[in-house]
Amino acid sequence: MLKDLPMIDVYSWATPNGHKVHIMLEECGLRLNRDWRAIPVNIGQGDQFAPAFLKISPNNKIPALVDPNGPDGKPISLFESGAILVYLAGKTGKFLPKSDRDKYEVLQWLMFQMGGLGPMLGQNHHFRIYAPEKIDYAIQRYTNETRRLYGVLNKQLESRRYLAGKHYSIADMAVFPWLRNWQNQGIDWADYPNLKAWFDMIAARPAVQRAVQVLADLRKPITDDKAREVLFGNTQYKNR
Repeated sequence: MLKDLPMIDVYSWATPNGHKVHIMLEECGLRLNRDWRAIPVNIGQGDQFAPAFLKISPNNKIPALVDPNGPDGKPISLFESGAILVYLAGKTGKFLPKSDRDKYEVLQWLMFQMGGLGPMLGQNHHFRIYAPEKIDYAIQRYTNETRRLYGVLNKQLESRRYLAGKHYSIADMAVFPWLRNWQNQGIDWADYPNLKAWFDMIAARPAVQRAVQVLADLRKPITDDKAREVLFGNTQYKNR
């Protein structure tokens, strides 16, 4: 039983990428502070640049995971949220289909989130909320791309209950947290009825509701210049 194994350490923060992993753990029946620990990495204060964290996440991004009981019974550390989702699916046997056809259907939508939705919505958030100056071209560019990607998801859900077909999967878990900030992304849900129905269905899941509260009380709005410098300034580019 997984619950009898040593706790998994998840180095994380209350962001979409962090919540993806929190959701997966809770959906797998692994409980916070029983089966896994959330170790806060305050990205507004620069915790992501600590040498100890860089050893497990060399790209200085959250989340990262350390499992003391890896595939060969030895500890394993992983960074990149998508890789962590695939790892946990393999470890638990949940939320990633066994058949090749169904598995690749899920993985392509996971890659859609990793390679498209996440990066584009991240730029949307930056230029609409965090950038020190309002650049109309950038705001329009990333708002339009966000709307296009919402449209892709809305179309996919015309005839499917979940993104990759009949069954809930890591693809749904990867996409959902990125849409929680829709009101700041220039989105009108009326334009995406299929996606809105899916979003509400995922948001109502008990494991999701538990997961999105993980570390949420520690995260504060980014309002000071120090946090902006750590996240978006030259601090990012120092050799470490």
